[in-house]
Amino acid sequence: MATAAAVHILVKSEQEALEILKQLKQGKNFAALAKKHSLCPSGKRGGDLGEFRRGQMVKQFDDVVFKKEVLTVHGPVKTKFGYHLIKTLYRNG
Repeated sequence: MATAAAVHILVKSEQEALEILKQLKQGKNFAALAKKHSLCPSGKRGGDLGEFRRGQMVKQFDDVVFKKEVLTVHGPVKTKFGYHLIKTLYRNG
């Protein structure tokens, strides 16, 4: 079964996600921005979701983590929870 590890930042609006993405592109620290802005409990850990299997996350999230380039910030990705900025740290399988 394919597994991956990722960090993310979850916010309510696409506009907020785009503003944070701009800060990331300017070299701001992902973990620091996650702690400051993320609505997900993982924000306290710098957005760290740990390792998970394909299918454990909502489809839109899974598609990014298991199909898109690793170590690149992707998003905003809209899910039922809000808008995510997602960075896959690694994946196996």
